[in-house]
Amino acid sequence: MATKTITPETLLQAVDAVQPVIEQASDKLWHLAEVSLEEVKSAEYLVALLQEQGFTIVSTGTAGIPTAFIAEWGSGEPKLGILLEYDALPGLGNEAVSCKQPRKDGTTSGHGCGHNLIGSGALGAALALKQTMTEYNINGTLRIYGCASEENEGAKVYMAREKLFQDLDAVLHCHPIDQAIIGNLRTAANNSIRIEFSGTPAHAGISPWLGRSAVHAAELFAHGINLMREHLEPTARLHYVYENAGLAPNVVPDYAKIWLTVRDVDRARVNATTEWLRQAAEGAAMATQTRSNFILYFGMYDLLPNTPLAQRMQSHMEHIGIPAWTDTEQSFARELQSNFGVEPKGMATHVVPLQNEPALGGSTDVGDISWSVPTMGVAMPSIPLGISLHTWAATATHGMSIGKKAAIAMAKVMAVTGLDILTDSELRQAAKADFERRTAGKPYVSPLPDDRKQPFGMPDWMTEDACREMFSGVVKAND
Repeated sequence: MATKTITPETLLQAVDAVQPVIEQASDKLWHLAEVSLEEVKSAEYLVALLQEQGFTIVSTGTAGIPTAFIAEWGSGEPKLGILLEYDALPGLGNEAVSCKQPRKDGTTSGHGCGHNLIGSGALGAALALKQTMTEYNINGTLRIYGCASEENEGAKVYMAREKLFQDLDAVLHCHPIDQAIIGNLRTAANNSIRIEFSGTPAHAGISPWLGRSAVHAAELFAHGINLMREHLEPTARLHYVYENAGLAPNVVPDYAKIWLTVRDVDRARVNATTEWLRQAAEGAAMATQTRSNFILYFGMYDLLPNTPLAQRMQSHMEHIGIPAWTDTEQSFARELQSNFGVEPKGMATHVVPLQNEPALGGSTDVGDISWSVPTMGVAMPSIPLGISLHTWAATATHGMSIGKKAAIAMAKVMAVTGLDILTDSELRQAAKADFERRTAGKPYVSPLPDDRKQPFGMPDWMTEDACREMFSGVVKAND
């Protein structure tokens, strides 16, 4: 129990005290800009920093993901989880300037989704909470999750399958965007699928009747997808690309490959559409006398809101407010907007009212956590109004003072809300009751195939031995 009175300002001051660490981590991750499943130096840096700050490294290479980890501080109940992300996107490397300009060091990847701010901001919240819990003698456990590969096959889904969140009272997360908003919303569930077709090669001019075209099978399958759209509910999304469609037109192609994503409002609808797609692939193969290989390798749950946590976090965000932008920062934002081709309105200056759980078409691997434990997140403006994430313009602002201010603001909202979760038993009970109401009769069942132990896109060099070597200079490898 606390021995002294604690106010929200106590946590805000604690975040201010660790501001240099937040800014340093933001810069470090931005410059590393390592893409999903290859965040070797980023993970190593965060693990070393957490260990230096007194956290125990519980695991590295967590849930089969070499660049994922878990760290803890404290003991006993209650238990609060905090999520770190740190992967960048390919092709979005840009200097921290208001125009499109490749990085001078030649790095072509970039933090166009601001995961350097998620990694540093969430880290700052954890450090501020640790400092406050120590000073005020507050019981509980802080558990930090190094959530690798959010942009690809997110580690959170693999962690959820191993039930690594089930004993927590709540989980907090954050994400930068162009507004100050609490994540009281729904995102789509999805499945990621690769469909391979194998046929028989032949000379396309001399004896095409001896061949069976895998590309024809892929085309027929894609046509089937497009015919399905009329009969799917408006919430469904099907989007695909051809990854392989032959090499030369004078050869009957014996191999073709399609990469497909299925989205909908919940797992039941996604699963039903996936089964229909499986049948379509088999039918296309039968019609073209080829063979199909339907590889369902990854999936996510829809994001589940939590009303008590959302309301509490909203009240804190309204108290904390948006970062105070300088004239120079607003000028930078307007220049960037002009160069990007959107109206030069500058940075957001007010907090968005609490949303009534709108449904979005995108997906997040936080969804799987939200079906395992009460979960809530905060977003702060890190990019100018009208600028999209996943762009060079977002990479630019995430590498300068605007991005750092967003990380600090997110840390403050998370820290104050986290303290409430640790000290307010009524809030914990209300959050649990809301969670149980929403999940009643629908227990979490991992969308991952049972035989999928590691991500489909895991680079060959990211082996278990490489993982052990990666962290060997930071922490003893786990048995």
